[in-house]
Amino acid sequence: MQLKVYNTLTRSKQELVPIKPNQVGIYSCGPTVYKYAHIGNLRAYVFMDELRRVLEYNGLKVKSVMNITDVGHLVSDADDGEDKMSKSAHETGKTPLEIAKFYTDQFMKDIDALNIKRPTVCPCATNNIKEMIEVVQSLLDNGYAYETEDGIYFSVEKFPGYGQLSGINLEDQRHGARVEVNSFKRHPIDFALWKKAAPNHLQQWDSPWGRGFPGWHIECTAMSKKFLGETFDIHTGGVDHIPIHHENEIAQAECWLGHKAVNYWMHSEFMLIDGGKMSKSLGNTYTVSDLVAKGFAPVVFRYFCLNVQYRQKINFTWDGLESAQTAYNKLCNLLVQHKNSSATTDKAVLDDFRQRFEEAINDDLNIPLAIGVLWTMLKLPKSNDVYKLALQFDKVFALDFDKVKEQKVEIAVPDNVKALAEQRLQARKAKNWAESDRLREEIVNLGYAIKDTATGYEIALK
Repeated sequence: MQLKVYNTLTRSKQELVPIKPNQVGIYSCGPTVYKYAHIGNLRAYVFMDELRRVLEYNGLKVKSVMNITDVGHLVSDADDGEDKMSKSAHETGKTPLEIAKFYTDQFMKDIDALNIKRPTVCPCATNNIKEMIEVVQSLLDNGYAYETEDGIYFSVEKFPGYGQLSGINLEDQRHGARVEVNSFKRHPIDFALWKKAAPNHLQQWDSPWGRGFPGWHIECTAMSKKFLGETFDIHTGGVDHIPIHHENEIAQAECWLGHKAVNYWMHSEFMLIDGGKMSKSLGNTYTVSDLVAKGFAPVVFRYFCLNVQYRQKINFTWDGLESAQTAYNKLCNLLVQHKNSSATTDKAVLDDFRQRFEEAINDDLNIPLAIGVLWTMLKLPKSNDVYKLALQFDKVFALDFDKVKEQKVEIAVPDNVKALAEQRLQARKAKNWAESDRLREEIVNLGYAIKDTATGYEIALK
């Protein structure tokens, strides 16, 4: 079955045709390791993992590369302000190396907790400075870059294709520019390939242009070529990378190499919080540890993410996560019932569900639809065959179906249903069986079931 993916560059769904038969190379923009990753960041890595799992489900061998940015990412995604690593070092009194190691380790723990497979290769920017200098020198030699008092800049006007990913227009950018932050630039959106460092800058290396450090964008171009070759299949990231970081990557890579470097660009949408923007600068972010502290297993957050397609915004609320917890617990209970059954299911029935599942995941990773297929399948008569097929689906979902056990499902019962249940309890105590039956029927009509117990009653969804 052919996988179709949405290519941001062409703004259309396309069949994925790997460069090498049965192999796919993916480069994903990784974390800047100066603070904890928040759950909005992590949604992009859940998407990255789903993509990899779908490819592997289809029998493809995946080489996944994700960089660790431990230098060069300035406070602005453009070229403004301090380097994020140096800023964090000044604030904490630790060295950039200490900060990078601590937050890299924490990031890896977070993705492990979310069942995100670790990439095949995770290169650190600071271990690939030589390769970056070589790219910058080549761009200078070929007239695509220029040197100023504070660094080496890429000249966007030298690349006719600039704006093809984001749709921005260079003339609009020039005429709409405010007073330039950096007066050395020839065009307002020329971007830094290499920054010359002040003597007290905490991270700097020797270069043909004096001591300095790389720009953020050049890191990904140098490392993707080093580990995946001059042209590779898929580049992933968040939609926030489109207008600056990925646009700049395309420009510098194609001018350096002389040809297209990436065949498919795929981007995950933002996670909102209570309907608004989530960001570290706004101070409204949560980490995996925050979720666990409130009693939510990381796998529940993964389930929450999978219920919205990666190209759609997802709104995080605690109520929404609570609903995901309830649904996940119900899912586990159904799986347990199928797991414990000795009955079988007709192969044709199972094949139909398998086909529907595969059609969903291969339609631009429509994981919510695939989850819907699973829920429908679990309504079949209890059968161990159904459980075994669910385990196959879980190679994509990664929701720990192999570890399921019976879960307590707590539901939010409306006040009117609670009131009817209390009235029924009083009717039973008065041995008014007709009224008790009438109230039971009224509760059932509202979509709830009531079970009598030694201490009173239990209410559940019908």
